[in-house]
Amino acid sequence: MSVALQQFSPQLAPMLLKSGGVGIGPLMPQDTAPLFIWMNDVEATRHDCAWRPTDHATFAKWLAAFTADASRVMFMIRLAGRPEAAGYVILSSIQSVYRTAELGIRIGSEGDRGRGIGKAAVALALEHAWKHLNLMRVQLRVLQQNARAIGAYEAAGFHIEGRHTNAAFVDGNWCDMLTMATLNPRECAQGSGSMLAHISK
Repeated sequence: MSVALQQFSPQLAPMLLKSGGVGIGPLMPQDTAPLFIWMNDVEATRHDCAWRPTDHATFAKWLAAFTADASRVMFMIRLAGRPEAAGYVILSSIQSVYRTAELGIRIGSEGDRGRGIGKAAVALALEHAWKHLNLMRVQLRVLQQNARAIGAYEAAGFHIEGRHTNAAFVDGNWCDMLTMATLNPRECAQGSGSMLAHISK
């Protein structure tokens, strides 16, 4: 059965931002084990950065520091009809003055990649950024060769703003890094309307 046709459990549903069978919500106790595994996934890490193993003590310290940092928020990605998390999406470097943040995402299983789950999760994270954090801009960095991720980001409204030549050394090769960003569509629309009104006077 399609994920979109299934339902979230009554206990879980109130804690999620949802769209078409994909939801994002808080980290739960049972999520720490898969999160540890995903952070140490050699194949998945190649799409983002150089791989380096993380031991459990370091992971525990990172997680404690992360949850105590008000400039970062993590959402676990959940699918309707499945009790376990499918991945995570993070908003980090949240700047209330500049109203900006950086976005990162990981889909845990290869079987869940390329199904539109990441696109839906990113859209939900952006909805949180615009409606709840009052941000104006969200940006990210992605390896040039990660075409699947770039396509998902573009589908969610991100645009390529620049290229950083040989910015990463991954799996034995130098790689270019792309900066992508998107702006709050509500404020951009209001700004365009105000500008046009001013010009027409």
